[in-house]
Order: sequence, then structure tokens, then C-alpha cells
Amino acid sequence: MAKIEMSTRPLLEQSTDALAVFVEQDAVFSQEVQDIAAMYFPSLQAVMKKRNFTGKALSSLVLSTSTKTGLVDLIFVGLGKRASSSASIDHETYRRALGSIIRAVESRRSTSVAIHMPPSAWMGMTDHECAKETATIVEMASYHFDHFISDKERKLKDIVDIVLVIDKQHEAVFKKGLVEGQLIGNAVNATRYWVDLPPHYMTPIHLAEKARQVAQDRGLKCTVFNEAEINEMGMGGLAGVSVGSERDCQFVILEYKSPKKDAQTVCLVGKGITFDSGGLSIKPATAMETMKDDMAGAAAVISAMDVLAVLKPDVNVIGITPLSENLPSGKATKPGDVITFYNGVTAEVKNTDAEGRLILADALAYGVKHYNPDVIVDIATLTGAISYALGPFFTGLMTQHDEVAKKLEASAQRTGDRVWRLPLHDDYKASIKSSLADICNIGNERYRAGSITGAFFLQNFVGNTPWAHLDIAGTAFNVPDMPYFRSEGATGAGVRLFVDFVMNWK
Repeated sequence: MAKIEMSTRPLLEQSTDALAVFVEQDAVFSQEVQDIAAMYFPSLQAVMKKRNFTGKALSSLVLSTSTKTGLVDLIFVGLGKRASSSASIDHETYRRALGSIIRAVESRRSTSVAIHMPPSAWMGMTDHECAKETATIVEMASYHFDHFISDKERKLKDIVDIVLVIDKQHEAVFKKGLVEGQLIGNAVNATRYWVDLPPHYMTPIHLAEKARQVAQDRGLKCTVFNEAEINEMGMGGLAGVSVGSERDCQFVILEYKSPKKDAQTVCLVGKGITFDSGGLSIKPATAMETMKDDMAGAAAVISAMDVLAVLKPDVNVIGITPLSENLPSGKATKPGDVITFYNGVTAEVKNTDAEGRLILADALAYGVKHYNPDVIVDIATLTGAISYALGPFFTGLMTQHDEVAKKLEASAQRTGDRVWRLPLHDDYKASIKSSLADICNIGNERYRAGSITGAFFLQNFVGNTPWAHLDIAGTAFNVPDMPYFRSEGATGAGVRLFVDFVMNWK
């Protein structure tokens, strides 16, 4: 893990392997660039012209030069053109530019880089916001998973030191934002690490232990129910999914209590299928290759609770994660079985691969009954359909509560953890009717819209509580073309979104 620090010494006085500067389009020769040219690369302007580097958004130019102390890599990354001096550069452009710098440093096998920070006003941010966003993204971009690779030549060289060069007058505010951003970035990366681990390293019991450790470290209340207790409580969904596996399921609750009197309560629920074979409705072999990632929602909730315990929002926060493996065996739930959930609702199981909604149903019902939250939001790698609807760049948002949607969309805009709202219209409700039970766990094929019909199944377990469903099946892993992620591996989708959502809940 790279050490991120700030420095008020000029960029050219930094003793790092690489120096990085952001440039505006058609205004590439800022004072910092002129200083670099004067000290290191007199022909810089000619080289930029020859390489057609104008500072266009997300373009980059990397040069190496020899000095008395060795080679120095010079990294120039474009931020594009502002419409006017008072206009802002898109936040996502800035995030990706930061990611591009880290990728450039990695490709040169450098171990340290000094980044000259652009004015916060360029992005329309305060200094605190800019520092927080910068630290979060730099942490995220630095993450890589090579835990099981023994060949040192194949491992990425770690970036040991990242120095953010700022003006002295911004130091105090910047420091606070830097600490907060590192906290969030580290939580995102913890989520990614848990999701990237092989499924025999991250079973329901292992993930429950991670939650216990977070609670112990942060002073949260933690309750874990085992499989016998889950059966005794009548959680037919969680028990029914788990019965085919030799490993016991777990039901985990993390609680943060605000010191504020009469504080409202926000409940976060995350799907935690640590491996999904599809059960008896078994998946094709290639479709199982990423199914260790099916606990990404639960991991995001646990990590969000980790951050919130430090930031101390003015609301109570409950994090609930039902954890299970979905495997076939002689004991496994069969297509055609009927199960009864915690709130008494019954469901016909027509497809055992639609298991995420079964474990979420019990969790949502439990959260509503025992905590009476003012809002409940669940997050899940729920449907392959969402990947076809939105691809890998937007999480599906489904709710019939417009105010909740607006708050989630605002958080998505601020954090880059992007969402897109789909129509949770009552026309789709009939799709989950069953002639055998109250509802069916798979939507009637005439209605298609698998992500929406999945959300309507979950709606049966929240009563009148304002509720939203986030489907991260497309955004939780293997997101291409975004430099602060890896093209393969987990993204930590939902952590940044949840932290901002809770901290700004009114």
C-alpha cells in the first residue's frame, strides 16, 4: 500500500522517481510546465507539438530525462478545456486523470511520484473536497491483487510514496480531506480484496469474521447468528439457499449509534453469496468463473460501516449482511419447493439460481421489524440482466421513493459511484405472482425486465419503509477503460456511494 503525503515544497524540489502535472487543453505551458522544461527538458515544447499533446482530456505524455541523481519520469496528463475561466472540469475526468498518472508510474516501474495539485476551483471543488477525492482515487488506483502469484517478474512494482504538492495556504484544510479520502479509499480496497479472494478463502464464516474485526476495531456493536439460530428464527430464504452447502450460513448485523438525540436510522443491506453455483439450477461452467464475486454487496456494506464508524454521522446506521454459499447437493432446495420467509411471506422457488433475492428477503424483513428504519437500501449483484441493460459503468437503481432516489443520485454524482434509475412501475408487479405461493422467485418471461422483476420480489419485505434497491452485477467487477480500476477484478462498488449517502442524509 502506497504512502500518500502532502508537501508544500515546490514540485522541482521533490526527490521522487516521477513528477506529474495536470494541464488544461491549449494552455499546456503553465508555470509548472515551464519550470520543468527549464530544469529538465529544454525541447519540451517541440516534443509536445510533435507528439500532438495539447492537454486534451485524458491524453497523456510521458518522458524520461537523465539527471545527476538518475532518471526522472515526467508525466503530463490533460484535463481538457474549460468553457470559461469560471467553468469547472468534470469530476470524472479528474478521477480518470489521477488514475492515468498511477498507471504511467507503474508502467515505468517507478516507486515514487510527486503530483502537482491543480487548483480546486478548476474542478468546482472546495480544498477539502479536492483533497478527499484525490486521496480516495489515488488509493483505489494503486490497488492490485497478486496475492497468489509467486513469480516476482509478474508482480507489479509497488508505488511506495505518492506526494501531493500543494500551496502552503491550503495545508490545514487539505490535510483533513486527505485523511478522510485515504479512509474511504482503503475501505474500497478492502472490499475489493475480499471479493478478489478465492471462494475457499472467503466463506460465510470468513466474511462474518471480517465484520467482527471491523466492529472490534471501530467500536461497533456486532451480532452474528449461526445456521441453527437462522433456522430457529424462521429465515426460510437464507436457510433454503444454504442447505445445499456443507458450510453454515451466517447472518451479520453491525450497528452504529449516533450520539445525536432522536437521530434517524439508515439501514444498509448487502447480499453475501460467497460462491454461487446456481444450486440445482446449475450455471454453465464459464458463468461460475466470477461467482466468488457474488458477495460484493455484503463486502461493501461492511466496509461502509468501517468508514462511517470513524466519520460519525448524525444518524444511526445498521448494516445487515446475510452470508451463504449456493451449492447443489442431495439436501439442496429444489425447483418447485416453497419457502417461508421471516415476515411470513411464502415464495415458490422456480429457479435456485435466483437465490440472492431469497437471502435479501429475510434480511430486509428483519431490518424493518427490529430497527424501524427511516430508509433502507439494499445492494446486490442480483441479476445478469442489469449488465445487459446498463453495461459495466452504471449501477441499477430501483425505487418508488423519489426522495430516496434523488439523494442516491446526488451521492453518485459527488463520488463517481454512478447509478442509473430504472422504472419500478407497478405494471411489472404481476410478473412475480405464483399460483402455488404468495410470490415466485423468478419473473414470468412475458414481462422480461429481469432486474426490475427482481426488485419487485424484494419489495414484499420492506412494508411501507422508504426503500431502494441497487443492482451492482455489472459494476462490482471487471470494469474496463477506467484507469483507477483494473480491467479484471473487483471495484468496491457501493462503498463511496453509501458513505456519502449516509453522511448527507437529512
